[in-house]
Amino acid sequence: MTKTELAPKLKLFEVQAPDIAAKSQPGQFIMILAHKKSERIPITLAGYDRQKGTVSFVFNEVGKTTKELGLLGEGGTIKSITGPLGNPSEIKNFGNVLCVGGGVFIAPLLLQVKALRKAGNKVTTVIGARIKDLLIYEDELKALSDKFYVATDDGSKGYKGLDFLKEILEREHFDRCLTMGPVVMMKNVCEITSPLNIQTVVTLTSIMIDGMGMCGVCRVTVGGKMFFTCVDGPEFDGHQVDFEGLINRQRLFLPEERLSSVLWELGGCNCGRK
Repeated sequence: MTKTELAPKLKLFEVQAPDIAAKSQPGQFIMILAHKKSERIPITLAGYDRQKGTVSFVFNEVGKTTKELGLLGEGGTIKSITGPLGNPSEIKNFGNVLCVGGGVFIAPLLLQVKALRKAGNKVTTVIGARIKDLLIYEDELKALSDKFYVATDDGSKGYKGLDFLKEILEREHFDRCLTMGPVVMMKNVCEITSPLNIQTVVTLTSIMIDGMGMCGVCRVTVGGKMFFTCVDGPEFDGHQVDFEGLINRQRLFLPEERLSSVLWELGGCNCGRK
């Protein structure tokens, strides 16, 4: 396993998983178990190399599980990786595509942009983060994109917020929009593209347990019907998603998640290892 720090608390892991690498496609995810006493968490694939037999993923150290995963050193071992899971992205020549990525999801967005360009699309890319220090893969995405924009919540780099997207959409016609990032960000993007009837695809990251459709925890309402994110998604029509319901479900276990993280830190961060 190789480990790279892309930004504060943002880690890139590349791990040997030849069977997963052989079948992975853009848009899919993996379920990771850091050690035998850990919880399984879903992480969207940021890359795969079939020749090397590796898959890569980027995560943000925000809770107990991601913090203990971040403590693994170069050459370390992850207990279990299951995948690829979920449906691959629809990749074809749509024409002119707008790609919007935020935070840690800029990494899997890079994989999407590569695939869309290879399929012959014209791509405009927008990436955003809370502050400029958390922006990743700027050079790589700029090199791949026909047009490239940066935004930060505090205005420390590029545009402040995403309202500038309205001006871009007024000047140029887009055949499709793809957005990956925090739920609130994707909701905002969909509210901007909806009046213009631009097909908008979102990647949802509901709370998951097994990632294979058996637990039902990742259910989401789309177009008034219930779907399981892990087997029916993770991509959905953003204009049909019940974002308010999704946001409420995402916040359902916040107190427990925060308590778990605090207790883990007070316990010495031993990650279940001897």
